Amino acid sequence: MTDRISRLALFLGLAAVALSLSSCGYRLRGTGTFLPAHIKTVSVPMFRNLTTRFQLDLKMTQAVIDEIVSRGKVSVVTDNSKSDALLSGEILTFNVSPIGFTPGKATADRFNIIVVAKIILRDNVQKRVIFANPAYMYQEEYEVPEGSDFESQESDALDKIAEKFARQLVITILEGF
Repeated sequence: MTDRISRLALFLGLAAVALSLSSCGYRLRGTGTFLPAHIKTVSVPMFRNLTTRFQLDLKMTQAVIDEIVSRGKVSVVTDNSKSDALLSGEILTFNVSPIGFTPGKATADRFNIIVVAKIILRDNVQKRVIFANPAYMYQEEYEVPEGSDFESQESDALDKIAEKFARQLVITILEGF
């Protein structure tokens, strides 16, 4: 009899834990959305580039658009007057600092790259800001392939950094992480 009662108590305890987890707002990454339900389209104009890096605005903007499209939660439209939301950005800084050097040589082969951007997502329907971060930061260590230097790899490095920046930003905006 006590064995039956202890099993029942264990079952009820596990059921209570499962119920509390399901009602606390916990969800798996990639399954939810932070956006209001009426946001179905978003416009993403070219980010402003306040750095000296050539085409950084183009690469970052395109990477963000590609990431939004690949997630399929909202559609990207070019005309802001026909969008439910507007995602705007200003790239404030792009810093590249050497952090590792080739043994026996004085050339850097690992870099710390930091991108800081001002990001604002505005709800065009309810006329309010949904998300804003005046100093959204992305940081990445970039390793230069052996036998080359950062300057020769810069375009590829910018593409990879833009893609990872966009992924992190879109996850933050769409899923609230």
